[in-house]
Amino acid sequence: MRHRQNRRNPHILAWTLAAAALQAAAPPTTTPAPSKCPRLSGGWYGDNRAHLQEVIDARGTCAGGTGHGRHPVAAFDWDNTITKNDVTDATISWALRHDKILRPARWKATSAWLTDAADQALTTACGTAVPVGAPLPTATNTPCTDEIFEIRDTGRTMSGAAAFAGTWNHRRTVPQYAWVPQLFAGHTVPELSSYARQARAEALAAPVGSTRVLGTHTIPAYVRYYAQQRDLVRTLHRAGFDVYIVSAGSEPVTEVWSRGVGIDAAHTIAIRSVLDRSGRITTLNQGCGGVPANRGAVIPYIDGKRCWINQEIYGVRGAAAWQRQEARHRTAIAGGDADTDVTFVGDATGAHLVVNRNKNELMCRAYDDADGRWVINPMFIEPLPRKQGLYPCSTSARTAPDGTLGPLRRPDGSIVPDLADTVY
Repeated sequence: MRHRQNRRNPHILAWTLAAAALQAAAPPTTTPAPSKCPRLSGGWYGDNRAHLQEVIDARGTCAGGTGHGRHPVAAFDWDNTITKNDVTDATISWALRHDKILRPARWKATSAWLTDAADQALTTACGTAVPVGAPLPTATNTPCTDEIFEIRDTGRTMSGAAAFAGTWNHRRTVPQYAWVPQLFAGHTVPELSSYARQARAEALAAPVGSTRVLGTHTIPAYVRYYAQQRDLVRTLHRAGFDVYIVSAGSEPVTEVWSRGVGIDAAHTIAIRSVLDRSGRITTLNQGCGGVPANRGAVIPYIDGKRCWINQEIYGVRGAAAWQRQEARHRTAIAGGDADTDVTFVGDATGAHLVVNRNKNELMCRAYDDADGRWVINPMFIEPLPRKQGLYPCSTSARTAPDGTLGPLRRPDGSIVPDLADTVY
């Protein structure tokens, strides 16, 4: 049985009851005019659609507001937030099945953290017969495809050895995510965009629930835009919001998909590769928050998503971009599905939309609902079953910059208790 979470804390509930009592004692008034703002449609869980509509009505330019002198902003993660399944994986799958990965001079040069074990596994599996810079025959070389995809998917080699090691800020990057655009080094942006378009057509044509075999891995074959999220983006645009995508995927790939919901390249933020003089992708990516171009140390990941939003949308430069900004320099609505989204989703001032994929830190924040503005929705297609047991909020929900796990704390320092999964 599904249970609706109580999204209001006791103080808000008491205020609401008191206001209701005063209203009951007051003389009758005329019914307020209907909102001029566009209306959300589609099936949402519980009162989620109404809650989001309240924010649209209050913040949209359609209601006469200007969002503190500018259009209000909404920002969303992409993979498994706007779409069901991962468009980066769909693109990698297509590229591997069509021999689009170019052989690097040394695999270790593709990432600052790639281990000797991963370098050896990739060199052994993919061979050295192909000239440097030429396409690897991954369509027929199953071991090579397996090693590349396993490292991307799990951060380990097919033998189980760690593929990445060293020191990085675990709230600013994860090497296997940063490795994806690095895998496409040597290609131009138009080439990568072309691969993404072909992968998109293939994934949208595949039946819901279908899988394919990639090497020896079984992976989803299909991707779908969530109808409710597409409608939400459309409604936000009509209500006067500037809507952005903020993804930890490769930007040319994300741009191909974001156009499908009416979001252009200027409003799509993802990992931005540095190009060489001939316009080809390198293993460097652009920096944020005072960090210069780097080999994957700063990407739109956990706190990195806040940094990129602050820098690219609100013009906050330097170290200040890593900090939560005042309300007028924060989004009105933000949405995500994973721990990589927890910081920027929590920064929203009107609604924190969460698609439940049972991710500890994000779901602990959502179920704790400290400000009464968290909106939790099951996945719109093939939702996950209820998580068994409690989320470990009080012990190991939060990832520290050094990668260790610890308790999740509220802004006042108190620890969030372990919480049950009730929206599924």
